Parts: sequence; structure tokens; C-alpha cells
Amino acid sequence: MVVQVKQNVQSSSGKMSDNGPQKLEANILLLGAENVGKSALTVRFLTRRFIGEYGSIESIYNHSDRVDGREICFNIWDSLYPQNCDLHGCISEKQLRWADGFILVYSICDRASFNVVRQQVQQIRQFKKLPSGMDKVPIIIVGNKRDLQHRRTVSSEEGRLLAMSADCGFFETSAAETYHGVLLVFHEVLDLIREARTVKKGVGIKGIVRTMSAVFGKRRNE
Repeated sequence: MVVQVKQNVQSSSGKMSDNGPQKLEANILLLGAENVGKSALTVRFLTRRFIGEYGSIESIYNHSDRVDGREICFNIWDSLYPQNCDLHGCISEKQLRWADGFILVYSICDRASFNVVRQQVQQIRQFKKLPSGMDKVPIIIVGNKRDLQHRRTVSSEEGRLLAMSADCGFFETSAAETYHGVLLVFHEVLDLIREARTVKKGVGIKGIVRTMSAVFGKRRNE
């Protein structure tokens, strides 16, 4: 079973314009504490297989696929959580600048990992100061290890409320049990990235129009 709460998005469609490029690149940064299943989610998406044990390795994966008839290049940064991390050191500026969208993962069996996600949402929003009309940062919060219900310490409702308060997407899933649930997570963040780019393009055009109107209006008045 997969639980989802969608982000409220101003754009009416998640599709790119037919006049847009045929190939879209999406840089996706996976964040979260240690041992929450970031690598398991990534490898499940890339290979459909579940691997339960990973070393302390940080990797960027490239994966091409066709989504809605358009070629997509997923660049996925599977990050490590820094040791002795504080609120201002959890995510590097390089990572924040690189990423188009974010997947923040916690374990439903680990309340400390849920608090890490709460802090990381705040850090992303503080860094991504967007122009007027662009208040949507593509973020998905994922509660992983749903197969371990008997060890749950974070309720589904708490995850939903955090996502709603931060205007993020939300899923609960299990990398161990379901490929489809993991696929939904990555496709949803892709949709949010597309929507954010559409809004950004519209804001840019509006700014140009306003500037031109101001210039030509001034000239008419001279």
C-alpha cells in the first residue's frame, strides 16, 4: 500500500508544452538520516530490485526513461548524512544549487529521522528564495519501511501534517515490498519539477512584459 498527499500546485498541468524540448533532465537529491533506505529506494527505482544492505557510499546515478512519451534523464544524487550534523550543515550549498527537486526520506520506525526531515525542509526553503509567484519548491517527503508496521514510531498522520504544513508531496511506502510505490515517488517529483519550470518560465515572461511596458510607456509620456 502507498499513501500519498499531493502538493498543492498552481499550474493546472504537469505536462511540458508540446513545443518544449524532447529530452528533459531532472536533478533529484535524496536526503535524510542514515539507515532510512535512501539507497534502497534509489536502486529499487533504477533496477526494480531490492537490496537491503549498503555501505557508506555517496553516488550520483544517471537513468534515462520515457515518461508520457518524452525522454527523461534522471540524475539522482544519493547523499550521505554528515556525521555531527547540525541544522546549518545537513545539506551543502553545492547540493542545494544542483538539485531541481528533493526527496526527503525518513523511517517510520525512527522518530529522530523524522525530525531530520523536518529540519531539512526548513533549510531547503530558506535557501530556495523564489521570485514572487514561484513559491513551490519540488519536495516529496517519504516515510519508508512501511512493511515494519510493528516497529512504527511515526504515524501516517504526522507525516501528512508535516507535508501539508510545508506544502510538500507525501508518500508512505516500502522499498522492500513494492517497486510501483517507489516509481510513483520519482514520477511525482518529476511532475513537480516540470510544473515549477513552467511557472518559472511564465514568471520570466511576465517580468519581461512588465519591463517593456514600463519602458515604452515612459517613452510615450516623454
